[in-house]
Amino acid sequence: MKMKSLFLRACILMFAFVFTSCEKEDNLQPEGQWELSEAIILAPAADQAIVLDEDTPNETITFNWEAAESSAGYAVTYQVLIKPATATDFSTPIFSSESNNNGTATALSISYEDMDEALAFAGFPANQEAQITFAIQAMSLSKTSITTSELNVTRFETEALPQTLYISGTATENNNDLAQAIALRRLTDSNGAQSNSHEVYTSLVAGETYKFYSERSLPALQFGGSDGNIEAFGEAIVAENSGVYRITVNLDNNTYQLLQIDFWSMVGTPINGGWGGDEPLDYQGNGVWKASINLLETGGFVFRANGDWGYLLKRIVGTPNSLAMESDAGNLGVSVEDVPNNQTGLYVVTLNLSAENYNYAFEVDDTVVAPIDTPTQLFLLENGNMIEELTLNGDVFSSDRFIPMQASNTYTLNSASDGSGTAYTVNGLLADSLTPDGDAVTDALTLVENSNTFTLASDRAIRFSIDFSTPELTWTYYNFKLFHWQNWDDRVELPMTYSHPNTFTITTDLIAGSDSKFISPWDFDMGGDNPTELTGNLINGGGSNLVNINTDGTYTVTIVLEDDYQSGTYEFAQ
Repeated sequence: MKMKSLFLRACILMFAFVFTSCEKEDNLQPEGQWELSEAIILAPAADQAIVLDEDTPNETITFNWEAAESSAGYAVTYQVLIKPATATDFSTPIFSSESNNNGTATALSISYEDMDEALAFAGFPANQEAQITFAIQAMSLSKTSITTSELNVTRFETEALPQTLYISGTATENNNDLAQAIALRRLTDSNGAQSNSHEVYTSLVAGETYKFYSERSLPALQFGGSDGNIEAFGEAIVAENSGVYRITVNLDNNTYQLLQIDFWSMVGTPINGGWGGDEPLDYQGNGVWKASINLLETGGFVFRANGDWGYLLKRIVGTPNSLAMESDAGNLGVSVEDVPNNQTGLYVVTLNLSAENYNYAFEVDDTVVAPIDTPTQLFLLENGNMIEELTLNGDVFSSDRFIPMQASNTYTLNSASDGSGTAYTVNGLLADSLTPDGDAVTDALTLVENSNTFTLASDRAIRFSIDFSTPELTWTYYNFKLFHWQNWDDRVELPMTYSHPNTFTITTDLIAGSDSKFISPWDFDMGGDNPTELTGNLINGGGSNLVNINTDGTYTVTIVLEDDYQSGTYEFAQ
């Protein structure tokens, strides 16, 4: 009996399992066993011609269709895709959008403006007919169906101009990654309105290429070109030289310009050398320059490019730290002024010329350089021989004269005149400057205690200031110009060439009846004691204008200065 009872129970359980399994199987519809039909396009009609009117940009083109159906009754959603008729498939459509009502409706309206932009991004020229293919893609679970039709659309008469521009390519700082393309700054016009000019400060690599894009993804308007002219969807521009540039793009006349930026520097009252000095900043990338600069005084300054007074960045009046190029201020509709400064000490100065806002910033430089014990005496040795004893005041040794030094010689500093004491050197070349032809050229180098020799970038007469508390060696040299004029406002300033020792020369054309002087603006002003003679003595700050040219012609003019630059001699030879 027990065996029969167990057998009966087993049969009942098995029947229940089979019945339940069959019931569940009947309720399942494997995806492969149902179908999704195609939508049936109702409008626009096949090969219909549509002309987009830029005067009515909000007018629409309506796409509608009869619904696709799932044989299993599942919900269906829709997407409209558009591609050029020449494209083989819809893998990279120039337009895509779900239909109305979050993709459930059987219609979609596209404005003339959006359609024109899509066609422009695909490279179709303005005021020309574009042959396109559109598709209605139906989707239900993992199944899709697609139906297509042709359409002819004529673009707006006027080419669309982008509101934003980006630069990208193998020549640029973004490693040819369009998603990381570098933004250009859109400039304003003289009324403060947005213009169609854009600019960017960035570096380029010679032999590589770049383009300008309206978006950081495709599709987008693209501009290539060459020789200063841009062309929509043209060939990529080839960078001729490596370097940092200001690149300006004018979409009104389809041109681009490059200005190579060798360096930006800080010039003005706060720095060593004042308005005759020059503190260069180092390029960091992404339109940013930085340098640690010792601000000696409060007062105004500017940022200058390439040592050229024609390229000055000044503060925009009424802003805390925004900058604009002085030469562009009128066109931008802004007023500019020297950058004010009330700080002194060591600061990291940042010049930010990225697209958002040209600005500057000061941050205290907490870098600590340990001072060096100040010796009681300090001597300058040339090739091992003492040539100058420097004068001590506190922790600072200095020279009262301009010491003629040569690049072919080696130099050391030592606490003993015979070189047997403590030796000192610097971490760079003397007379090495990004602006070697400036009026007063100066720089500071770190002073270190060791016996290594140092030298110069070129022959120069150097004046020293050596501060052991910093520790720092500051060198300065001057260039002279021959000022020649009949009317002071129309004067010519002719740079003279330095040669060892303390000699300046120029060969140039001079005009009879003109005045002449030798000036290093404006620290030294050399006139003569016998102004009508072709040779004579020079006096700083007290000599007369030379009026010694009686015949037009080419002259070789030479001055030889005493080491203090307070006197010297001159000669005009024809």
